[in-house]
Amino acid sequence: MADTTKTLENMKANILSAHKSTTLAEKVDFYNSWAENYDQDVALLEYRAPSLAANCVSSHFSGDRGAAVVLDVACGTGLVAKQMKKLGFGHFVGIDGSEAMLDSARESGLYQDLKQCMLGEGALHVQCGSFDVVVIVGALSIGHVPVGVVRELCKCTKPGGYVCMTTRINQDNAEYKEALERELKQMEADGLWTCVEVSEVEDWVRAVSEHEDGYIHGVVYLYKRLQL
Repeated sequence: MADTTKTLENMKANILSAHKSTTLAEKVDFYNSWAENYDQDVALLEYRAPSLAANCVSSHFSGDRGAAVVLDVACGTGLVAKQMKKLGFGHFVGIDGSEAMLDSARESGLYQDLKQCMLGEGALHVQCGSFDVVVIVGALSIGHVPVGVVRELCKCTKPGGYVCMTTRINQDNAEYKEALERELKQMEADGLWTCVEVSEVEDWVRAVSEHEDGYIHGVVYLYKRLQL
């Protein structure tokens, strides 16, 4: 137990150091250095977002899962694709800003294509309107991906396809979450998509912030792109 506690405290300190990084290059360097230990570290944090997002998509998707093409944005090492594979999905394209994370994703054997792309710096490097499902798990939060990226996610999705997104519910992320939800609702008002489900979840992940203990909560959003 002592070793586990020490490891957890060290990991929290490591993650907090990344939150203090101010430049995009610094954040990419952090994720490049974290890639090797990422899976075991988030398991220690009891990070539930990948499985929760996959289950949310699965509960609403009625098409041919084996043939569906899934765009996994900020795919990391492939945790979301791993969960969706268990639920019958079989064709994945991954995007991430970290080459080391992409190397780990490549080793998983889950992806048919992987692309290095810095989110928030222009259009995503994929064909618009070509994906049955688009997922982004873990990246929509303060200091990571700008809120405006969600419009690019919508553009990538086929009419009738789904976009699944997550964010954290905690003090540090409160303003970002408010801005994100304003954008989601504005896009709905603009006729781009319709809200299918919003689910707030307790015990999302162990807290790492210096002023929070226990677990923080999170939210899963699922939207369906409208016919244009």
